[in-house]
Amino acid sequence: GAAIFGAVALAVTPIATEMFRDNNPDALLTFLLVAAAWALWSALETAKTNRLVLCASLVSFAFLTKTLEAFIVLPAFGLVYLLCAKPRLARRLVQLSWAALALVISSGWWVAIVELWPASSRPYIGGSTNNSELNLIFGYNGFSRVFGSGGGSGAPGGAGPAFAGTPGIGRMFNDLLGGQISWLLPLAIVGLLGGLWLTRSEPRASLRRAGYVLWGGWTLMFAAVFSDAQGIFHPYYTVVLAPGIAAL
Repeated sequence: GAAIFGAVALAVTPIATEMFRDNNPDALLTFLLVAAAWALWSALETAKTNRLVLCASLVSFAFLTKTLEAFIVLPAFGLVYLLCAKPRLARRLVQLSWAALALVISSGWWVAIVELWPASSRPYIGGSTNNSELNLIFGYNGFSRVFGSGGGSGAPGGAGPAFAGTPGIGRMFNDLLGGQISWLLPLAIVGLLGGLWLTRSEPRASLRRAGYVLWGGWTLMFAAVFSDAQGIFHPYYTVVLAPGIAAL
């Protein structure tokens, strides 16, 4: 019943109904991160390293889809396994190390090929300032989106916040974003706090608590980054929040 209710909530989220029928990488990003969450959940249930490695690989595919935005879930994913997985702490740390190695390899192979290919004979990396994929990842498509550096304006004349409103704690509830994604966010926060309270006395490896940590971390991490993004920020970026809100 909870799964069906969550699926319906995701299906009728306004920004989701729009983006999942549009030819845009954010839909694929969201799908891959949900698939990564499934792999992580399987790792929590089975304690198998290969499921955790699969999770890292799927996050890497999401990185190749939308670069650093995909990594916003990593603190939540790492924390939930570190706190809630069944193995002993030493084993959990080893498993997370294997996952980190898989993340680096799966994220970096294509970037390495592009960087090693002679710049004079490769297509220009659009959005970069020096025909470098690394420059694009960490510049225009990376930290300039968060901190607004490197000319990361969102509208003509440097009015970056114009697309999604002024950065700050209230951005998610302004007239541009509130009706698209945040309509269920207050209920999701209540669900998160209530769930953590109800599971407060359960064992460390409780899967019930793990679910709240996973989806709560997902939602809070994206909401925090999106709320404070100083550079280019379009309302449709928030589609990746929909799974976390729906689950909570």
